[in-house]
Amino acid sequence: MNVSAGGRRTRASLRRVRTATLLCAVAAMTAAVLPASAHSGGAPSARSVDPQDPVVVVDCFEQAQVRPAEYLLACGDGNNRLVRLRWKTWGPSSATATGTDMVNDCRPYCAAGHFRRYPVRVTLGNPQAWPDHPDLRRFTTIRLLYTDTAPAPVPKDVTYKLVY
Repeated sequence: MNVSAGGRRTRASLRRVRTATLLCAVAAMTAAVLPASAHSGGAPSARSVDPQDPVVVVDCFEQAQVRPAEYLLACGDGNNRLVRLRWKTWGPSSATATGTDMVNDCRPYCAAGHFRRYPVRVTLGNPQAWPDHPDLRRFTTIRLLYTDTAPAPVPKDVTYKLVY
């Protein structure tokens, strides 16, 4: 850290810190607005889903997906997503996969944090009619079962509601 004789940061040092903070904020905002379907190998939209598909999972941008390779969990900031999903089943009442949960440790803060990998089993469940698309049903819960350690303070077995 650059300090002057009086122990204060120099202007150049403060400028670098502000620039780094701004770049990190822009990167975080970019990650937050990229649709999960952009990472899922071209997941279908609600209009292009095959009517034979029993149920879909809806991403942060209200796009229907079937067997996505990736799924964004933290819609607001992009700091948590499932990657390398390998679907074992996809049926009318549930879907199961294995994969990796990539979680930003946000230390010392999210823009400077590091993504950590956690092996996980994923179960989608509780399918219900999708009000925005009455011809489709969507999974409304996601269960994450961490097969090794879980990111603190998350329990090893946790179920979340999918709000879309």
